[in-house]
Amino acid sequence: MAKVLCVLYDDPTDGYPTSYARDDLPVIDHYPGGQTTPTPEAVDFTPGQLLGSVSGELGLRAYLEGAGHTLVVTSDKDGEGSVFDRELVDADIVISQPFWPAYLTPERIAAAKNLKLAVTAGIGSDHVDLDSAISHGVTVAEVTYCNSISVAEHVVMMTLSLVRNYLPSYQVVLDGGWNIADCVARSYDLEGMHVGTVAAGRIGLAVLRRLAPFDVKLHYTDRYRLSEDVERELGLTWHESAEDMVPHCDVVTINAPLHPETEGLFGDKLLAQMKRGAYLINTARAKIVDRDAVDRALRSGQLAGYAGDVWFPQPAPADHPWRTMPHHGMTPHISGSSLSAQARYAAGTREILEAFFAGRPIRDEYLIVDGGALAGTGAHSYSVNK
Repeated sequence: MAKVLCVLYDDPTDGYPTSYARDDLPVIDHYPGGQTTPTPEAVDFTPGQLLGSVSGELGLRAYLEGAGHTLVVTSDKDGEGSVFDRELVDADIVISQPFWPAYLTPERIAAAKNLKLAVTAGIGSDHVDLDSAISHGVTVAEVTYCNSISVAEHVVMMTLSLVRNYLPSYQVVLDGGWNIADCVARSYDLEGMHVGTVAAGRIGLAVLRRLAPFDVKLHYTDRYRLSEDVERELGLTWHESAEDMVPHCDVVTINAPLHPETEGLFGDKLLAQMKRGAYLINTARAKIVDRDAVDRALRSGQLAGYAGDVWFPQPAPADHPWRTMPHHGMTPHISGSSLSAQARYAAGTREILEAFFAGRPIRDEYLIVDGGALAGTGAHSYSVNK
């Protein structure tokens, strides 16, 4: 029998919900491109419930304990003597979310002698040291595509919020004011602007499709060029690199995974190559940008705005400079954890566990590391240190 250690974010400050704003969710059984949504043998939750917090337990307790396994759920993942560190020593499986990541460092993986499987309930497994997972024979899996559209919607929301100066204008209302000039002095139309994405995978392409109706000029860069049909359909301009693309764009959105090739990509040098007054949206990973360089670019006016929901570390400390820099639209890491997305990534986590316990192959699209090497989606999306 296995010990499963699950790290989830804290419950709401006023307690776990007893009711919800809506009674149901739309039924979605496949994603763009045809991949089916998770297909576990069963689930023990109602879609639309809060599953990603400690009391939600990803709906796994009845299933795991019914099969004789042990489930430990905690939000205490950082600091000396954390529950995560204490329980990791003899854990067989670790589950965590990108929004509240349990950082599986080389030291932690080395200390977890029984660890066989690390599951990301969501997408993006950079909180797991993939080199160490490979060398220790740990399988890494994530619920690919489960919240890609959720994140794409968040990107569009943040793009419009920055360009139209929505958040400061909303604050005027909260403060009891009505000074229209203050609100519109930084407000523009998105129509006609040039928008580019760094990476055009599941999320990046979904962003492009959702922005096309706004009559913008669309650009992208990716290690894999899209088909001519897609480029023609959306009127896309392809660039060989981010350095080639950003000088042309009024808005740049980052939708790439974090790996050695993307870490620190947007530093002072690349930010200086962007158009003065451009907007940068980052719902990918915080370490793709230089934290302090973004702050400097906003204060100097090189960037007109920065928005995103990814920070490092997560949760971000109270004195993180992104909380107080000007013209930002930051949120906690929520873009991929809507109640809609939670239903899919909880179901996908169970599907992965069912396959693992039964000795069946885990879906290729869910695999990041397997058999001592990058595998499946991981081989397409990530790189590791040589």
